[in-house]
Amino acid sequence: MNAKEKYRELCKNEPTIPIFAKDWWLDALVGEEKWDVALIEKSGGIVASLPYVIKKRGFIFKVLTIPVLTPFLNVWIRQNGEKYEKKLSNEMELYSALIDKLPDYDHFQTSFHHSFTNWLPFYWKGFKQSTSYTYVIEDLSDLDKVYANCKKRCRNSIRKAEKLVDVYTENDIEKFFDINKKSFDRQGVQMSYDLEYLKRLDDACKKHDCRKIFFAEDAEGQIHSALYIVWDETTVYLLMSGSDPKLRNSQAKTLLTWEAIKFTSQMNKQFDFEGSMMVGAESFNRSFGAVQKPYFNISKTNSFLIKFRNFIVDDL
Repeated sequence: MNAKEKYRELCKNEPTIPIFAKDWWLDALVGEEKWDVALIEKSGGIVASLPYVIKKRGFIFKVLTIPVLTPFLNVWIRQNGEKYEKKLSNEMELYSALIDKLPDYDHFQTSFHHSFTNWLPFYWKGFKQSTSYTYVIEDLSDLDKVYANCKKRCRNSIRKAEKLVDVYTENDIEKFFDINKKSFDRQGVQMSYDLEYLKRLDDACKKHDCRKIFFAEDAEGQIHSALYIVWDETTVYLLMSGSDPKLRNSQAKTLLTWEAIKFTSQMNKQFDFEGSMMVGAESFNRSFGAVQKPYFNISKTNSFLIKFRNFIVDDL
């Protein structure tokens, strides 16, 4: 078997691989031919992996990156319960080996899960790093405690919305897309995906039974807000949301987020807001009492032409 075929088998049998790095997720978003994976094997088994998407830019540039609607593509290492020093030594060796397994490229850009904390092997090989943040509620075993830990403003918004809208779940991706798009339109931002892209993702998640769509609707049948979550073995991720700009004062998104958190508690998982670096989004996520988690964006440019372009742009 080639590396991708071996990785498919790994994804079937290894529950610790996050949903965003699963073979079927990549198939759905970019197609089977537009992604690949670097693997390290020892004693006949895979001990480390790093998937990547292959894109062409300007017909001549080869870029290794991640798909749209994919917060991270994580390095995966088989854990053996070693002592810290041995674990760190193992990471150094395997990360370096994975980098060497990557094909030739002009530019590399990816993001790693917040559990990835050791990017030294990438630094030593000329990569750059920037830090982003997400917010996570790790312990949902006591919902009353979680609710009490929310900011007062957040709790007030939940109570207000409960009086104005009803919450339900429905497998209607087109209805979700309509309300999702309204949030982008309000901000004057071009969406990075279209309905067909979203349908492919939703079909794959539905097949693997790992998504739920929440809606908030008033007595007149108006959709105030919608929220889309996905999950893997350990975590529920708030992947997408949207609100009608004319109805935002109902605070329906806050209520939907709380309903998603309650759903997560029933699954015995943690809730990841997939945080934004935008001021408003950060404040919203933090208001639920979530813990800030830094994660790394890793990049490297090999192309002289791209380096020259970036130098000119940065100098302006």
